[in-house]
Amino acid sequence: MAWLSRWEPEDPQFWKETGSTVAWTTLIVTTVSLILSFSTWFVVSAFVVRLPQIGYKFTTMELFWLASMPGLAGGTFRLIHTFMVPIFGTRVVVGVANFLKIIPCVGFALAVMDPTTTWTTFMILAFLAGFGGGDFSSFMPSTSMFFPKRLQGAALGIQAGIGNFGVSLTQFVTPWIIGFAAFGAVAGGPQVFTKGEIVKDIWLQNSVLWYIPLLVIFGIASFIFLKSVPIKASFKEQLDIFGNKHTWFMTVLYIMTFGTFSGLSASFPMMIKSLYGGFPGAPDPLKYAFYGPLIGAASRVIFGFVSDKTGGAIITTLCGIGVIVFSIIIMPALAPTSLESFSFFVWMMLAIFFFSGIGNASTFRQIPMIFEPRQAGGVLGFTGAIAAYGPFIFASLIGVSIAKTGSPKSFFVGLIVFCVIGTLLNWWYYNRKGAERPC
Repeated sequence: MAWLSRWEPEDPQFWKETGSTVAWTTLIVTTVSLILSFSTWFVVSAFVVRLPQIGYKFTTMELFWLASMPGLAGGTFRLIHTFMVPIFGTRVVVGVANFLKIIPCVGFALAVMDPTTTWTTFMILAFLAGFGGGDFSSFMPSTSMFFPKRLQGAALGIQAGIGNFGVSLTQFVTPWIIGFAAFGAVAGGPQVFTKGEIVKDIWLQNSVLWYIPLLVIFGIASFIFLKSVPIKASFKEQLDIFGNKHTWFMTVLYIMTFGTFSGLSASFPMMIKSLYGGFPGAPDPLKYAFYGPLIGAASRVIFGFVSDKTGGAIITTLCGIGVIVFSIIIMPALAPTSLESFSFFVWMMLAIFFFSGIGNASTFRQIPMIFEPRQAGGVLGFTGAIAAYGPFIFASLIGVSIAKTGSPKSFFVGLIVFCVIGTLLNWWYYNRKGAERPC
């Protein structure tokens, strides 16, 4: 049966005899699926820097728009996913989500092999890449329903953290897999890559084609191995979360944490290209960009366990302070006059990724403590949906800042102000002695 007849994870005997096996099996399948979700969601940020080098005449702002569009779509699809698990169940939602992501992968493969593909077509495909971004807001609430409260910080930290590795995976694998005919003649011919005096063949379609067999496998696995928790609610019943002020407070905090992580992940390659690409011996953005999401994902996994021990609020406060401090320190490297400041720029960005990652873990520890299980699932989905607009907001605003001033400094000033507000909000309601909802 797709729907479980009984689910009581807080009952120690039930958890030992039945619950644990089902929950951890679900976590494994959905976490691998989430890796593929993040990978296909951020694949545009990985190959967009290569488009001008194979002949596409897109402006810098158009390239930033391409990098940001999956974020706009992902946030929108997350709003839909927020309400899907209590209606359709985990098995159907995860299984169908895996198969849907095949559509943009096939589309991008065909697009990059056709030199006449328009910017508008790429934008439509970038929007469809948002399918991967939407999954988070159904996968994570589902996981929270499967685990007892004492393990939710760890389980959510594992799933979201390892899922976030998908961002690094796509940025790490792309430069390698496009360098040879990985799928032979059946996957189409190469494009001519030109950068200065370097002229070579690349197979940019490989950046998306390699996901397709994995998506098929885990789509099938979802329908075979996954079950659905008998926590059902109509769309109307789930709307009660919006009458709770803590839904909105936690949304602000998750924008501060995951919004920063995802937004900078989408923007990092283009920032490197825009700020340092004009100097002699300029670095290849894709050789460095994957480190940021890697650091953020790793810190999210680790601090899921830490948050279970310390509580989430104190870690979220630490996150806010860290992002603020390093966003101030990085300022001189945002208007470089040579490559000398590049290493400093990368290290400061990695520090911001680290602190945003620990906040990603801690906020998802706080939510199950503040809300009852069914509402917690909805809040996890909704906060994730709004924060998923991070790639769109960050990439577009950074692009505008660079286009108008030559530097993203003004964007980082805005980020600092927002993080100050979020950190104070967290401290007042959740962290200080006598807080309304200590967690």
